[in-house]
Amino acid sequence: MGVSERRKREREARRGEILDAARDVLLAQGLRGTTTKEIAERCELSEATLFFYFRNKDEILLSLIFESIGFWAQGLEALAAKALTPPEVLEAIWQFHEEVYREHPDYYVISAYLAQPQVLENVSVEVKEEIARRSGENFRRLRELLGRVDASTPGAILADLVWSLFLGLTIAEASRTNLGYGRRGEQLQARNQVFDVVRRAFGFAPVKRAARPARRASAHADARRPPRAAA
Repeated sequence: MGVSERRKREREARRGEILDAARDVLLAQGLRGTTTKEIAERCELSEATLFFYFRNKDEILLSLIFESIGFWAQGLEALAAKALTPPEVLEAIWQFHEEVYREHPDYYVISAYLAQPQVLENVSVEVKEEIARRSGENFRRLRELLGRVDASTPGAILADLVWSLFLGLTIAEASRTNLGYGRRGEQLQARNQVFDVVRRAFGFAPVKRAARPARRASAHADARRPPRAAA
């Protein structure tokens, strides 16, 4: 490996570390509370060093936005390649939403925040158009997949329904966490129950899930996750 290739890999690795730190700060402080200073401290860099890799907070957030779009695209394309029955398509799409929320809850925080006024006021028109284009492609993928579920309902309507329903549930969970009540696992159970209602609306039988093991009482039984912004 040449010197230039090694430096390129080191640079990409450091950028990845900064983005991981940004995710942690984002989930703990919310977008408005996220600063380059806190991100730099989280990955043990000086703020000046961080600016060598990203010019400002907006560039970090844009990187996360495009990363999110790419993650969704890859997952939806993988689902599209499978031969699934209508109930299986609906189940697979909902479980993919769960997978994204489990692995990258920051993607949902960013999605909710994008709806707020002036959030992209420092972003160029070209970049905004690229976000819109790529996001539109993902919506098309979701629309076409859900078009297999019910021929009597346009896929675009179903895509709006599933996306807004799941996003709304994540916002509700964040709100409850910020208010200091609710336990880990309760919201997953609530989302499962909501999904069963959706399945029944299409005439599909509810999913049979294994019973959750009883939790052992401990000194940490009431421990809560760190507060997360309600986006």
